[in-house]
Amino acid sequence: MGAILAGGRSRRMGAPKALAELAGRPLVSRVAATVGSAGLEPVVVAKPDSPLPPLDCRVLSEPSEPSHPLTGLLAALGASSGRGVVVIACDMPLVPTRLLGWLAQLEEGIAVCEVGGRLEPLLGRYSPTASAALREALEAGMAMRDAVVGLDPHIVTEDRVARFGDPARIFFNVNSPADLAEAERLLNRTGPPRGSPRARRDGSSEPGRR
Repeated sequence: MGAILAGGRSRRMGAPKALAELAGRPLVSRVAATVGSAGLEPVVVAKPDSPLPPLDCRVLSEPSEPSHPLTGLLAALGASSGRGVVVIACDMPLVPTRLLGWLAQLEEGIAVCEVGGRLEPLLGRYSPTASAALREALEAGMAMRDAVVGLDPHIVTEDRVARFGDPARIFFNVNSPADLAEAERLLNRTGPPRGSPRARRDGSSEPGRR
């Protein structure tokens, strides 16, 4: 299963992020297509009231509260029939198919990508065996990155990620209309995102929940 987390509030976007169109397709649809091309079943995980476009894949409802990426991850793990789940945020439209397919083949209980010396917990593979510890972290109000670090995950280092493309491009995420315009440019050109040689996530907040 490839779980696309789409339960965020899209505060900085000013409109539902999953509906934002990139090159004529909603962000969440584009990511779901990438997941499917990697040979995984795409499953969109969102709040019951999250606006979504028509989708050609399964949609899984996560609890309405709390608003936290672990809520969506735990919902995905609970519906995985005991198998590992590759997780990706719906605002990461430039992740290559080959990387998702490679992550799906890893055998570690938790395998998370790293860029710029920081873990990116919304691109990785998770086993249902981690559910209990992740639920405890959610109940304790821990940030997702801190929760995952505490579980001693297998780290997919930046140099390993770079075998699939420029890490700054791979981890580029769409949080604002300006980001959406930059993602459109990146789809049509090569090179790193403007203004940053590395990933553009703000570590002070949870990715995928803006």
